[in-house]
Amino acid sequence: MDEVLLRSLTPAVLTVLVRRGADFAAAEDAVQEALIEAVRTWPAELPRDPKGWLVTVAWRRFLDATRADAARRRREDRAEEEPAPGPAPAVDDTLRLYFLCAHPSLTPSSAVALTLRAVGGLTTRQIARAYLVPESTMAQRISRAKRTVSGVRFDRPGDVATVLRVLYLVFNEGYSGDVDLAAEAIRLTRQLADVIDHPEVSGLLALMLLHHARRAARTAADGSLVPLAEQDRRQWDTALITEGTGILQAALARDRLGEFQAQAAIAALHADAPTAGETDWVQIVEWYDELTRLTDSPVVRLNRAVAVGEADGPRAGLAALAELDAALPRRTAVAAYLHERDGDLVTAARLYAEAAHEAPNLAERDHLTRQAARLNTRRSP
Repeated sequence: MDEVLLRSLTPAVLTVLVRRGADFAAAEDAVQEALIEAVRTWPAELPRDPKGWLVTVAWRRFLDATRADAARRRREDRAEEEPAPGPAPAVDDTLRLYFLCAHPSLTPSSAVALTLRAVGGLTTRQIARAYLVPESTMAQRISRAKRTVSGVRFDRPGDVATVLRVLYLVFNEGYSGDVDLAAEAIRLTRQLADVIDHPEVSGLLALMLLHHARRAARTAADGSLVPLAEQDRRQWDTALITEGTGILQAALARDRLGEFQAQAAIAALHADAPTAGETDWVQIVEWYDELTRLTDSPVVRLNRAVAVGEADGPRAGLAALAELDAALPRRTAVAAYLHERDGDLVTAARLYAEAAHEAPNLAERDHLTRQAARLNTRRSP
């Protein structure tokens, strides 16, 4: 792979996309996607016209992103940028569509996938990443779900648990920055909480509010990610934290613990700490133990390894991490962080670089690349 060639062609490809009408930020994202595809395919066969190849792939990526954005725009425009505390507005048909897509004839996983695609506006790639499965597998799952419901009557809505799962995944995609659906997910969850008295509905709403309260502090002025420990907590929305904590306490008092309440409890402990150094990591590990019991999720176990590393030291965290599948998304990034905490800068820098190649979005990729560069600079004479 000729990395010098790729770097030299990047400005020209970017210029072509801008001249064709792409805005600069979208063009940059599309070119980045094309460069990743080149890194993956060119070692096998270098195209005759590398620049033309990059322009074609980047333009296709730009068009795909533009079409996806257009499909979501009408719903996003209705959502307020910052959801205000208080009663939800009048219910529209969106929440009803969530329930109808969660049809009893579908398995829960298929219902979630179909709803995310048909109503949430997420791409098959985004849904696959949320489920930790290949994109081709998710495409087949969605196709089967469409065939299953094509001949049924939508007069039997699905269950609340499936709808909660959909709303949670939609919020996560919005919160990650790939698509701005976080506020819409909060709006719909408020509506659901108004019509259904269930502690897990309250738990999900509390979780969303507590995470959304930190949104302004998650990125720097240049768009780069700011880790939780480095965030300016003065930028956190105290009104949302207060509301989310109150909703969570009321839900926990009903003594019907579920996974969303447990996640919200962890978020509340982070929100309650005046500084990163005052975070109650021991109690967070205990909540992760509860969450592992409830879900047995590999992602939960990954987050628990980080918490163990903070509570009991990086080597304890690495021991917990060693029990997890090496192919688990973001595992490499966690390993890099724990090795850095343990003082092994050489291994940490290498793992940060590897994690950057595996990153699911541009913001994470840039953050991890900077982490690797930072450690390499520190090791330089």
